[in-house]
Amino acid sequence: MKTMRLRIGTRGSALALAQAHETRVRLMAAHGLPEDAFDIVVIQTSGDRILDRPLSEAGGKGLFTKEIEEALLDGRIDIAVHSSKDMPTALPDGLALVCFLEREDVRDAFIGRAAARFADLPRGAVVGSSSLRRQALIRRARPDIDIVMFRGNVQTRLRKLDEGQVAGTFLALAGLKRLGLANLATETLEIDDFPPAPGQGAICIEARADDSATRGLLAPINHRATEIALTCERAFLAGLDGSCRTPIAGHAIVLGDRVDFSGMILTPDGREAHDTVLDGAADDAALLGRAAADKLRAMAGARFFDSW
Repeated sequence: MKTMRLRIGTRGSALALAQAHETRVRLMAAHGLPEDAFDIVVIQTSGDRILDRPLSEAGGKGLFTKEIEEALLDGRIDIAVHSSKDMPTALPDGLALVCFLEREDVRDAFIGRAAARFADLPRGAVVGSSSLRRQALIRRARPDIDIVMFRGNVQTRLRKLDEGQVAGTFLALAGLKRLGLANLATETLEIDDFPPAPGQGAICIEARADDSATRGLLAPINHRATEIALTCERAFLAGLDGSCRTPIAGHAIVLGDRVDFSGMILTPDGREAHDTVLDGAADDAALLGRAAADKLRAMAGARFFDSW
């Protein structure tokens, strides 16, 4: 380890800090280091500041990473800890995703007030969500539901829910678990009915591509199966030009030296959807993800993407 303290860059939300703390704890255990060998550096991002409109209108996923990546490039921090599903598929020159922590539960959780289960909501109920994937899946299952934009961190969304602004909302179960709030979920959605976003439930760590010392420090905490799964899912996303502007679901499961992948694309209104299931060798995870994207593009046809 370098004699200097390792500076861990993160957003300032409770969930982002929990993920940064988890990274620090794993590094402490892997290297027998004390807590004060690490500094957690909070960086506010554009995504944290812009809360009055959907990410699809404000600039997409990069709003949650831009300022953190700038700090990484100019040497103010040594690593950046992110939610994998927030990461654009194209990274700035000189940066790389070098480590993935073991993945948490990938499923979505429903937190209902008017009903405990999503399917039991009364007709015309108002549900809050800022995710285009979730919005499309909601509309696909319940076209009678009224959806309103629900930006903000987990605590902000829960406060809006408690204030009665909506009858229910959806959050990633992994985030609730990391915050010790899993008991708030009134229903856990099954993957077949509510497929997750690519990268959901996984923490990734970004570093300067040429920083071999830091990469070596991170190597012992990298979870290989999660890395393979995310390689597949991110290749799928890249093949579809995926961003916060597009309703895309994708999930890879690593079984030994094989990968099972399922992917779905939807129109924003949820009226049309196409899905595929493919499997292949773990060593070919990126090729598998790209093949799934190409297959869905062919199935859907060019007209489908006009709505994106």
